[in-house]
Amino acid sequence: MKLLSKAAQTAVRQKRHFWGWLNAVFNMVDYERIRAVGPDRAAAEWLLRCGAKAKFQGFDRWHHDYNALPTGTLGRYKIQAIDATESCIMYKGFDYLDELKHLEEIKFNKCIYIEDACLERLSSIENLQQTLSMMEVVTCGNVSDKGIIALHRLRNLERLFLSDLPGIKDKQTTVERLQTALPHLDITLDLE
Repeated sequence: MKLLSKAAQTAVRQKRHFWGWLNAVFNMVDYERIRAVGPDRAAAEWLLRCGAKAKFQGFDRWHHDYNALPTGTLGRYKIQAIDATESCIMYKGFDYLDELKHLEEIKFNKCIYIEDACLERLSSIENLQQTLSMMEVVTCGNVSDKGIIALHRLRNLERLFLSDLPGIKDKQTTVERLQTALPHLDITLDLE
C-alpha cells in the first residue's frame, strides 16, 4: 500500500474542508427568501440546491432541476414529498421545513450530514408531527438509537424503513420504544 505524501494528505484535507464549507453555504437559511416566495418554494429551492428532489401536490414527477421549478402564483405549489438521497442537506437548513404543511414523505438515503440532531429537529416541527406519514432512513452513518427514538413525536407516522444504520446499537429496545409511542407504526428493519 502506497502512503500519501504530506503534501497530498494536506490537499485531500483542504478539498474535504472546501466541500464541507460549500455544503454549509448551500444550507444557510434565507428568511427573506421564505417571506418573498413562500415556505414551499423556498424549501424546494434549498432542497434542489443541495442535490435533493421535491415532489409537489398534484404532480407525479420529482423535481430535481432548480431551473425547472414550477412558477406562478405564490403558495400554489405545496411540497408533498422529499427525496434527499445522496444530498448535502444538513441541520442548519432544517428551518426551511418549519412551515411546510403538506409534507407526507421523506427519504434520507446515503445522507452523510444527517445525524441524530436532524431527526430530533425534524420530529419537533409541529406541522410535520401532523402530516408526515412515511419515512426512510438508509445508510446514514451518523444516526443512532437516539435519533430514531426521537421520531416518536411524529404522531401520524405510519411507515418507517430503516436500513444500514451502524449507529443503531440496541435495535430491539429502539423498536419497542417507537412501537409503544406509535402503535399504528409499521417499522421495516434491515439492520443486520
